[in-house]
Amino acid sequence: MAASSPWSPVEEYTRRQRLREQEVERHETRHIALGYLKLLLLAATVAIAWLSRGHSYRSLWLPGIPILLFIAVAVYHSRVLRGQTDERRAVEFYSKGLARIGDDWPRTTERTLPEQAVASSLYARDLDIVGKGSLFELLCMARTRMGEQCLLDWLLHVPSLETIYQRQNAVAELRGQLDFREEMAVTGEAVSIGVWPESLKQWGTSTHPFASIWLRWLAAGLTLLAIGATTFWLTHGFIGPLFAVLVMQWCLVRYLKRPIALTLDGTDKAFQNLKLVSALLHKIEQQPFEAPHLQRTQKQLSSEHIPASEAIAQLGKIVDYLEALANPFVKLFNLPLMYTVQLAFAIHAWRERHGHALASWLDSLGEMEALLSLATYSYEHPEDPFPTFVDGPGRFHAEHLGHPLIPAAKCVRNSVDIGEPARVLLVSGSNMSGKSTLMRTVGINTVLALCGAPVRANEMQLTPLRIGASLLVNDSLQRGASRFYAEIEKLQAICSLAQQPGPPVLFLLDELLQGTNSKDRRIGAEGVTRELVEAGAIGILTTHDLSLTHMDHEDGVLRNMHFQDAIVDGKMQFDFLLQEGVVTKSNGVELMRLIGLKV
Repeated sequence: MAASSPWSPVEEYTRRQRLREQEVERHETRHIALGYLKLLLLAATVAIAWLSRGHSYRSLWLPGIPILLFIAVAVYHSRVLRGQTDERRAVEFYSKGLARIGDDWPRTTERTLPEQAVASSLYARDLDIVGKGSLFELLCMARTRMGEQCLLDWLLHVPSLETIYQRQNAVAELRGQLDFREEMAVTGEAVSIGVWPESLKQWGTSTHPFASIWLRWLAAGLTLLAIGATTFWLTHGFIGPLFAVLVMQWCLVRYLKRPIALTLDGTDKAFQNLKLVSALLHKIEQQPFEAPHLQRTQKQLSSEHIPASEAIAQLGKIVDYLEALANPFVKLFNLPLMYTVQLAFAIHAWRERHGHALASWLDSLGEMEALLSLATYSYEHPEDPFPTFVDGPGRFHAEHLGHPLIPAAKCVRNSVDIGEPARVLLVSGSNMSGKSTLMRTVGINTVLALCGAPVRANEMQLTPLRIGASLLVNDSLQRGASRFYAEIEKLQAICSLAQQPGPPVLFLLDELLQGTNSKDRRIGAEGVTRELVEAGAIGILTTHDLSLTHMDHEDGVLRNMHFQDAIVDGKMQFDFLLQEGVVTKSNGVELMRLIGLKV
């Protein structure tokens, strides 16, 4: 069913954007006033100090009053500035949402994605799932690499039917939690994409076997001895015991030098990444959920009965002590207090307690960001329903199916039915008539359905499907491969996929085998189609070659459809409406003459 809202998404986003803009203005007013107040307090401090000169020492405390007030105002001022930053980011959050709803979202940037995962897909590039202006760019609201990678994985792989329904239920709940989605967009550090999960997971599990119990007790004992020896030196004037203890401490530090370096190395950087993670995890921990899938994800955010955000806060305290090593005073007492050694032990203990759970926290955060991305899409397209899934042989049925990347004002919708008995649609028509767009529309909506998102249709029913598409095939000078050879390699991969156990394959083949002669093309097309159908696949073929519309197949297995075009007043016109049967007219020669070719 489609999403519902007491307001339209445009009205709600606009209302909230205006409220946040008003808050930005209020914060700006406070910012200016507090700036003047701080200047006034500084002037008062100087004036009181000047007036107090030559008086008794008892009057020297008077300048301290404006100084204390200045510190209090400065702390409040910093809170105002942070609040203003959050409100500005909220304004941007709603501004981008309105741009997406208005089909005016930026299509010129491209996120950096794992090339290996994309290259191994049989449809990612063909169906505009990734790349500039792609489905991934439209959907992704993630602020971390985990969220990006999770969403990409959902778009490139077929989950179980149970998983699809779990995601649908989670998306249906999250789409109405606009406050939560806003908080997840603005909370924490102001970064667009941060947190590299692999390095963090490696850091969390890379413990070293140096921190045995006896070494910890030895370090603590030497620290107490150093304090005692220092006291003895100050009271009796004999430094020998302190010198002896310092030598033992130095030897222990030298013995542990490498393990300490390995333990401390990367901890500060890891925590800087975890600061954003902690802020986002805290919001997830505090949010009430009803969907079982969301509740399970939330329960994974703990370690030894401690919430993940609290555990990360404990690490933050250790890192604060680590950063204090930059203080010359702390460095002076580093050896006698065994400061670095104690920090290494503390970090090692934290990793032993919580390092194993770090991977689960990051994966849970990534999954929540992916669900929030789909929920945002669902909220911004309330007329788009969730698809329903059926059992049995491969099937795809959609009423008034549209392409989610085509602006609504330009999108022409068609109904598509593939399954028993017509398992293959052979679509004929001229260039630019809509054949490739139809296949992309079917493919991209299938991807949306499989990842748990709503689809751009009035209704849609399908079986779980694996997709194999051949729309963008290029030759390769480096490999010495022609376009025809590259195409038949792609066809072989799709046929191989259809033979493997799993859900039926949905094949989308554009201008099948156009790189060879008409006779070989028909023989090859018949063979490829027969092999796919016998393997249980369903799909769409497009062609200019009308001889392919007479391919031999069992009655009803192949269904001819077409797109029509016309030349009116010297211009090509298309209605982009899918019609029954073989195309009845060809305008290729007329089009060549229109542009000046003498044919």
